[in-house]
Amino acid sequence: MESTGQNPPQGNHTTLMDFILLGFSDAPDLRGFLFGVFFIIYVIILMGNSLIIIITKVNPSLHTPMYFFLRNFSSLEICYVSVTVPRLLTDLCRQNRNISFLACATQMYFFLVFGATECFLLTAMAYDRYVAICNPLLYPLIMNNRLCNQLAACCWITGIPVHIGFTCLIFSLPFCGNNQLNHFFCDIPPVLKLACGDTFMTEMLVYAVAVLVVTIPFTLILGSYVKIISTILKLPSATGRAKAFSTCSSHLTVVALFFGSGIMTYMRPKSSHLTGMDKFLSLFYTIVTPMFNPIIYCLRNKDVIGALKKFLPKWVVL
Repeated sequence: MESTGQNPPQGNHTTLMDFILLGFSDAPDLRGFLFGVFFIIYVIILMGNSLIIIITKVNPSLHTPMYFFLRNFSSLEICYVSVTVPRLLTDLCRQNRNISFLACATQMYFFLVFGATECFLLTAMAYDRYVAICNPLLYPLIMNNRLCNQLAACCWITGIPVHIGFTCLIFSLPFCGNNQLNHFFCDIPPVLKLACGDTFMTEMLVYAVAVLVVTIPFTLILGSYVKIISTILKLPSATGRAKAFSTCSSHLTVVALFFGSGIMTYMRPKSSHLTGMDKFLSLFYTIVTPMFNPIIYCLRNKDVIGALKKFLPKWVVL
């Protein structure tokens, strides 16, 4: 039973103290299988991103702005998936899937902060590629260590104050009646469904924050790549065009996967939200996309592949 969105009679108003994460309880026969799949994916994400962090740190040839941001991105991916996947794995192994208000709010807060950081970091990576391809002579001067550190710090910090207030606002809403959260983590749409009373202003704020955090960065990235592709097509050498495309294709693929699923989740009208579709999209941008990121960056980047070939034999010998 879902909340009707209307204020119940005052006498029947019971304040909830926790939620029940239903997750994949509607498929009990698949719990063991799902646990195995999600556990393997989680290990792949941790190992793949850790390997990228180590390689870009120890290999001097990868001490460039592009790989500095990639190292930050891999660190972020580890934090991002660790907000939701360990809890999901735990819930698949137990009957009691209760989560307190505080734990739910904490999970939502860190999920939103790391999600916003990913949007900003992908934008910074697009700017780096824009400068490298459209202003190659000025690239070392513009993308110096100081600017790279400042951009990275802004990406990590900017979402923190916004989402503290945003999370507090959502959890200050009255929750009563049904406490079954039909999701595998505390995301905004399923939590708002359980709120009693008028949530219109909160929903409008969700769209406003989504525009600031998702739509504007995505538009900036698209604008950067319009300029980048235009510049690449003007290059006289076919080899130069191929090399320029190869350095951008990995980033553009990750952008399409992450922003595509994110926009479909948070920018759709509330009336079009279906539980099954929301769970699928959430799985896509919280688990599947982070799993593909290390693969995309490694397989489509000759520098990283070269560094891997040098690094792995030494590691195996040790």
